[in-house]
Amino acid sequence: MSAITILLVILIVLVIGAIVIYNNLVKMRNAVDNAWSQVEVQLQRRLDLIPNLVETVKGYAAHESSTLQAVTDARAACMKARTPEDKIAADNMLSDTLKSLFAVSENYPNLMASQNFVELQNELSETEDKISYMRQSFNDTVMKYNNAIQTFPGNLLAGPLGFTKRNSYVSDLGAETAPVVDFGSDVAQAD
Repeated sequence: MSAITILLVILIVLVIGAIVIYNNLVKMRNAVDNAWSQVEVQLQRRLDLIPNLVETVKGYAAHESSTLQAVTDARAACMKARTPEDKIAADNMLSDTLKSLFAVSENYPNLMASQNFVELQNELSETEDKISYMRQSFNDTVMKYNNAIQTFPGNLLAGPLGFTKRNSYVSDLGAETAPVVDFGSDVAQAD
């Protein structure tokens, strides 16, 4: 074989390799976008449930207006968020306000006995489980994509072709700690 033939074969192999790598990166980037869309579907489901929950709680715990307003404001922030980073921050804020709402609801036995409230609470709980699963799936997909664009040989094509690192879904700092709920009671603390 002549030198030209060998160079031509090498060039063809390199072009085919570049095409395969590029197509793989595109598929992985699309998988990240799809995984984020699945998170958004579940976040929207939760947003759709919240107005019913707030109205139900209002009927039983009208003087908890600050808690209800916080939930409403957090929901509005989620709806206004446009970037994944803003949505993650707004979602974390909403999760915190929902925890407070459910903690406050425990002070109202009639509310806790309401079938409508129990059903909404169950639906939200199921939705939270789905959100958690979708977040995990999203993070796994982002990790695979980031690995592909940061390791050889993908890193040779990723930067020049516009493939950039994606951020994982990260909880708020301190999310691993349960929130402290103070109902303003004058109960003496035992030391």
